[in-house]
Amino acid sequence: MAFVPAPGYQPAYNPPLPHVSPVAGGLRPGMAVYVQGVVAPNADRFRVDLGVGGADVALHLNPRFGREAVAVLNSRTGGRWGAERRRPLGPLGPGCPFELVVTVTPAAYRILLNGSDFEEFPHRLPPEQVTAVTVDGDVQLQSVTVLGGGGSFPPAAMPDVPQPIPYPQNRLPVMEQPPTFHPPVPFVATIPGGLTPKKTIVVKGFIPPDAKRFHINLRAGRGGDVLLHVNPRLGEGILVRNSQLGGRWGAEERDLPHNPLQRGAHFDLSVRCGNHRFKVFAEGRPLFSFAHRAPPGPHVDTLEVGGDVVLSYVHF
Repeated sequence: MAFVPAPGYQPAYNPPLPHVSPVAGGLRPGMAVYVQGVVAPNADRFRVDLGVGGADVALHLNPRFGREAVAVLNSRTGGRWGAERRRPLGPLGPGCPFELVVTVTPAAYRILLNGSDFEEFPHRLPPEQVTAVTVDGDVQLQSVTVLGGGGSFPPAAMPDVPQPIPYPQNRLPVMEQPPTFHPPVPFVATIPGGLTPKKTIVVKGFIPPDAKRFHINLRAGRGGDVLLHVNPRLGEGILVRNSQLGGRWGAEERDLPHNPLQRGAHFDLSVRCGNHRFKVFAEGRPLFSFAHRAPPGPHVDTLEVGGDVVLSYVHF
């Protein structure tokens, strides 16, 4: 069983370098590029480029770890580099994990690094001309995701991030909302139109090293039945699945051949609603299925995330 990502959720996991992710149709306000990885222990530099074809680059983001420890930002038009912008890298250094989010606004690329605002780079080339994301250099690349493609989204500013993230040393339909980055936990949101068959939601985050447990609930209304309860219990090393109907918990499902949800790990879960079951994927690979236990009628329209977890983004 293969995972077919929704247009607008195009992940690549642990790819070799140099890595190129195509951007079908270009970038538009409300879209974002998400890059996760670990800087190599003896790193000199790496780069993330938003290319527009040929030698031109709409955004060149180039962390350098020499004497200066700076990020160089630039663009290239007609084969010529523009004026550089430089910014100190702060805590990012060799051997450090990182999450880089580049969101597209009408005027600029807004760059977040490990959950904190890093820089804004004004558009020098139309983002609609971007055709690919390229990552290369001294980095262990874990994932690259283009978010928000294929749909039209309302112009909305990304939420401010109150605190930095605590880091350690068959075709699916278009997703209907821009991603929410680094939302606080507990997190509760209404799923527009509900999680109807063949729709997908994505929850991505980080499990702290001292975490005990967390949960992801799909409910029929706020405070209503829990049609799917995903409950990693980190101390026991198990992943419990269940439902709560009419105020009563059902029989737990615990068996899994492999459980990727462990302390100190990043995770990327995709939940697809089928006609007869929920299908859950981890990093694009099937993790488990959970048969619908509720009679026809109630449908999922609420997502809850709580417990010992740090969210990176949620995407409907």
